[in-house]
Order: sequence, then C-alpha cells, then structure tokens
Amino acid sequence: MTADYIKSVITTVADYPKPGIQFRDVTSLMQDSKAFGTCIDMLAEHYRHHQFDKIAGTEARGFIFGAPLAKALGCGFIPIRKFNKLPRPVLRQSYQLEYGEDVLEIHKDAVHSGEKILLLDDLLATGGTMLATIALVRQLGGLVEHAAFVVNLPDLGGADKLTEQGITCHALCEFEGD
Repeated sequence: MTADYIKSVITTVADYPKPGIQFRDVTSLMQDSKAFGTCIDMLAEHYRHHQFDKIAGTEARGFIFGAPLAKALGCGFIPIRKFNKLPRPVLRQSYQLEYGEDVLEIHKDAVHSGEKILLLDDLLATGGTMLATIALVRQLGGLVEHAAFVVNLPDLGGADKLTEQGITCHALCEFEGD
C-alpha cells in the first residue's frame, strides 16, 4: 500500500470550517478497516528501529492513530487533551490554530525526565497544535525529536516550524494547498 492509496480514502470537504479551507477529513479513512490498518502498519514500519518510551497523541484524532501505534511499538500512550478534560494536575499550553486559538493540557506525571516521546497527530497544517504539544512534553523533561502525521499540508508551513524546533517529521501523505 502507498501514500496514494491513503490519500484516495481521505475525503476533502470544501469550505469547512470556514470559506476557503479544504478540510482533509480522515474519518473516512478510519471507517475503512483496510486503510486504517494500513496507516498503523506503515507508521509502525517507519518507526520500528526507533526506541520510544511513549507516544503522545493530540486530541482527538491523534488518540485514534496513536494508541494502536503505541501497542504496535510496545510503548505507552499519553493523551494530550483540550482544556479541562484531564482529572489530575496538569500543565497547560495555549496555541494558535489555522482558524482560531485553543489550549492543550498534559498530566504532570505523564512524562518522566529523559523519556523519548514520539508525537502523533492526524494532520499537520500550521504546526500550532504540535508546537504546543512539544512545549508541554519538553517542560516535563521528555526528549522529543520525531513527530508523525497521517497528512501533511506543506503549503501551510507546519513542518518547517517543527524542523526549527529540532523535530524530524514523517507523514504518510501530503496534499498541496490549504
């Protein structure tokens, strides 16, 4: 299976959530067991020679891809949640979205100093969500050098911002434009 196969299963929704946005909806991919399984297999194969202690998946679709990848790689999973969703003491980080602002949180005991953490989300656009995730994990002493995505939108510059933070990005496929 290839990136072209993954792209063919992702639905594009025009003008969502606002005019001019071409929303890449990976829920169509998740509904297809073959395509979803292929994503997890491709990510696991890419990272099988790396050693991670945990995978940090960003709410919400990062959970869906991150948890099975953590199982496949034999490591733990950390949910990075939106504001006021985690019950224990948290660190909080605000960030800019492509079309707004939000806040992410992580449990203060989710990462131990020196642990190697792979970051995962479904889509990389401007990089704001992942920059906030990097900041949270690093505040707890986690070592972050890699981030994985199902989709990268290279024209929006997120990968360049992550590279500036010392992050190597890997995406299963790319879509040009917004």
